[in-house]
Amino acid sequence: MKFDVLQILGAVLTVVGAQGAIRLLIDHANVGLPAWLGAGFTLTLAGYLVATAAGIVLAGWAHDRAKALGRRK
Repeated sequence: MKFDVLQILGAVLTVVGAQGAIRLLIDHANVGLPAWLGAGFTLTLAGYLVATAAGIVLAGWAHDRAKALGRRK
């Protein structure tokens, strides 16, 4: 159950990060969630890309762990 939740969390983090990065690349003024930080375009884009990468790694790791336990094929 723990790895299922972590895999879902990783997928959500991936989607939110990728969606934010794409939105920011299309409209540079639309910062989205981290608007309260006051960071510029580059730092905000880097944050979204780090969130996307972290989500991919987390979801992949959780899937591998669940697979090792026999919960996935």
